[in-house]
Amino acid sequence: MEEEARKLLAEGIKKKLTSPGKGDLSTFPNGTKVVFHYRTSLCEGTVLDDSRTMGGRSKPMELILGKKFKLAVWERLVITMREGEVAEFTCDTKHTALYPLVSQSLRNISVGKDPLEGQRHCCGIAQIHSHHSLGHKDLDHLQANPQPLVFTIELLEVLPPGSFQLDVWAMTDEEKLSFVPQIHEEGNKLFKEGHISEARDKYYNGIACLKNLQIKEQPGDESWLKLDGMITTLLLNYCQCLLLEGQYYEVIEHCSSLLFKYENNVKALYKRAKAHAAVWNETEARADFAKLLELDPSLGPSVAKELKTMEERIRSKQKEEKGRYKDLFNYNTPPATATTG
Repeated sequence: MEEEARKLLAEGIKKKLTSPGKGDLSTFPNGTKVVFHYRTSLCEGTVLDDSRTMGGRSKPMELILGKKFKLAVWERLVITMREGEVAEFTCDTKHTALYPLVSQSLRNISVGKDPLEGQRHCCGIAQIHSHHSLGHKDLDHLQANPQPLVFTIELLEVLPPGSFQLDVWAMTDEEKLSFVPQIHEEGNKLFKEGHISEARDKYYNGIACLKNLQIKEQPGDESWLKLDGMITTLLLNYCQCLLLEGQYYEVIEHCSSLLFKYENNVKALYKRAKAHAAVWNETEARADFAKLLELDPSLGPSVAKELKTMEERIRSKQKEEKGRYKDLFNYNTPPATATTG
């Protein structure tokens, strides 16, 4: 134990044991899956990320050793730990320079966004020195001012190679491409059975898988366009799940992104119109429904039904608001009488 601590110190890492683990220390061969909770803090105590609360839920981190995870120091830390152990590691700046990018991806994932959103098609070192925002003030500050960080890690589980099914992100490009149709089919089955959130997760995993492949291609090339077509299909299915779950603004965002590239995509336009109607964007909804009829007149009955529903909701809302204001300005109500004690 002392020898390992000396090795870590020599590498610019200080370990402080909080709670001992159980059993023997694993040999951690390549391909081992480690599952752990983490909390990332500045040395003065400010917490940047916590896997127990990120995105409003508690979801541990999973790594497969030997897959060249961008933040290499995490692999170095966990191989010094036993299952159940909790330890605090203070790591020099040389180990933490890429943390802002890693954190951006993890935060995106925690709220259901593309993990690569906002990252440019260049290597990590080039990204970390570029002057663009990561979308979070604390990460922008950390990117501009690299510094040591404290990682508090609880190692939950160590799974030897071959004892678990590979996650999509850990697959080779060929495995990912062949796995997407299976994910799509599983999502469709779950959707038909009424398991909307589970179907949504399947579609999201397929999208993330394809995005990971697409970023390696030149935009506009045949292979890029083929992947984009597959992404579009899955994204429309994903948006249908979001509609049913009431995530209307996210539907508007995703469909607008699709329509920016494919302005005559009827399915994207229809879902965006429904989402606009649901959040009282009457002008935008009517514009989308009108364009739908131009593109596909056969949708007339469906559009008429949606417009009727929207108009009924608007009338109901106006009636409700009128009654509320009437009560508010009802001057027949006797004034309150002031009293003194």
